[in-house]
Amino acid sequence: MERAVRLTAVVTHEGDWYVARALEVEVASQGRSVEESLTNLREALELYFEDEPVPAVSDDGPIVASVDVRLSA
Repeated sequence: MERAVRLTAVVTHEGDWYVARALEVEVASQGRSVEESLTNLREALELYFEDEPVPAVSDDGPIVASVDVRLSA
């Protein structure tokens, strides 16, 4: 039986690559564009979950927020 699970991805631009990381599990992938990195991450997650259990994911999902930190010079 097939089911869909919504996970949260963060994409960063690192050099020539966009790196997509899943927050709920330690899986990442990369691509030359944001879209390609997310497509590659989706494929990597599908392979990952062939051997690993799907984590309990809340319907609300994680809260993703920026945090400003003051640093002394």
